[in-house]
Amino acid sequence: MYFCLDTVSSYALAITIEMSSHVSAVPNSIRDTIPDVTRRSASFHPSIWGDYFVCHTFNSMFDDHFEQEFYRLKEEVKEMLYATTNKLSQQLNFIDVIQRLGVSYLFESEIEEMLCDLYHQGCGDDYVHDHDLEMVALRFRLLRQQGHYVSCDVFKKFKDTEGNFKVCLANDIQGMLSLYEAIHLRVHGEDILEEALTFATTHLKSITTDMCPPPLLVKLRHALDQPIHKDLPWLGAKHYISIYEQEASHSEVLLKFAKLNFNFLQNMHQKELADMTMWWKKVDLSKKLPFARDRLVECYFWILGVCFEPQYSFARIIMTKVIAMTSVMDDVYDVYGTMEELVLFTDAIERWDISNIDHLPEYMKFFYKQLLDVYKEIETELAEQGRSYRVDYAKEAMKKQVQAYFVEARWLHENYMPTMDEYMRISLISSGYPLLTCISFVGMGDIVTKDAFEWLNKDPKIVKAASVIARLMDDIVSHKFEQERGHVASAIECYMNQHEVAEEQAYDELHRHVVEAWKDINEELLIIPKDHVPIPLLTRVLNLARVMDVMYKDGDGYTNANGKVRNYITSLLIEPVQLASSSLLVS
Repeated sequence: MYFCLDTVSSYALAITIEMSSHVSAVPNSIRDTIPDVTRRSASFHPSIWGDYFVCHTFNSMFDDHFEQEFYRLKEEVKEMLYATTNKLSQQLNFIDVIQRLGVSYLFESEIEEMLCDLYHQGCGDDYVHDHDLEMVALRFRLLRQQGHYVSCDVFKKFKDTEGNFKVCLANDIQGMLSLYEAIHLRVHGEDILEEALTFATTHLKSITTDMCPPPLLVKLRHALDQPIHKDLPWLGAKHYISIYEQEASHSEVLLKFAKLNFNFLQNMHQKELADMTMWWKKVDLSKKLPFARDRLVECYFWILGVCFEPQYSFARIIMTKVIAMTSVMDDVYDVYGTMEELVLFTDAIERWDISNIDHLPEYMKFFYKQLLDVYKEIETELAEQGRSYRVDYAKEAMKKQVQAYFVEARWLHENYMPTMDEYMRISLISSGYPLLTCISFVGMGDIVTKDAFEWLNKDPKIVKAASVIARLMDDIVSHKFEQERGHVASAIECYMNQHEVAEEQAYDELHRHVVEAWKDINEELLIIPKDHVPIPLLTRVLNLARVMDVMYKDGDGYTNANGKVRNYITSLLIEPVQLASSSLLVS
């Protein structure tokens, strides 16, 4: 049974009612003094990065010569893009390549115009590539990625008279791979794509090294592990550059441009992370609150997955600071704080006034001040931009986050096992994704209007779906560790208890919920009016879901930061791509 996302639509009222009765019931004597208590500990490992990014030597090659070369190549790539308009297969492939290389943000208007024209051309039986699986699937994916609805009926022609996909398609490896990538943009009720997923996955997994050239095999295996639609665009770009370089048909101009672009943005990202690491060290939360996870670098990587483009630097900075503070707050509620302390802290957040600091225990006074300082910094910057109204939405989002943390802490304190609907109503907010979506909007410049925040306040389905993915993927991989140290019941326990099923069955069912949530996201990307909520804003929500898929697919890559996530951070923030020209080599 799939729980209904609409059950969370009135969460703010529900949480406030649950919390307020406990806050008001606390005697004044408790507000004045909290006795020493035995604290729980999660034994989180310390940061694995130390002062690396503070001590990092930045590249000095990004001078006027680099800028001239970069913009010269950009114009060449634009000319190459326009030169493809007379041949469909070249146009589709070129758009796909520049998107996967991470440079499409520089040609957004051109790509939008081309795909819009392509969409309105239709694709009837007289369409040029109507029976070319690779081209049909690529067109389907590119248009759906852009928010244009293309019927899944375009794949019916690839079935035989018995209604099965034609066996001969298995010999078209590139076509099968293109089909596999397209399938991940499916929405509810597209049975033909469900059949195609099984068909394509089975055949692609059976392909051996002697059946296709190395670049295609590498691309295939990466797709099976992380399809394009669920991959982080910037992480995928770093990986694809190495693949594209090995393809015999690659363009040297485009390859060089992609490499320059990657190294230039990597240098920008490194400087941002260095500045934030200095801020983190100055705040000194990791030493003054040693019970909490010290994951500043992982927080930045998380946000880099949400928006890597240079124009979103301010958004990255404030999102990283807010998620880092929220991570510490999560550990205050989950691990360290007593119920009496949490009542006081929740009340202080509700009031959002530094004068409320006196009644808090010392460690909470310190944290409360730092949190308000971060928001004050955001407010000052927004005031200079004439956008100070946005901070009010950011504060309300944080209050809802804290209220959800409080309800979960109370459940743990009372040893209460909520139903799945009760749990999801609260835990979708505690996932942090409604908060992070709001903060991403705060920092995104002119494209965001007050209407966008009002839309966000109505709990849109796409944000709920991303929150479902975040909450359930987290619970699936971390619930055993969390239950060992004492933690509120996760979705696994709630589902097992309510439906009286074994753990494995609960896993399977919640995995299914994640799959359905992805369909919700895909559907919303197709039906939300783009003049009401522009694609760049919806993309932040999509990217938040992608981050969860990358970081939590094989375990909690945030809490336990020594696995794949460490390699991803190294790839994006430490290792540049190598250029053939030593004069432009970024080391």
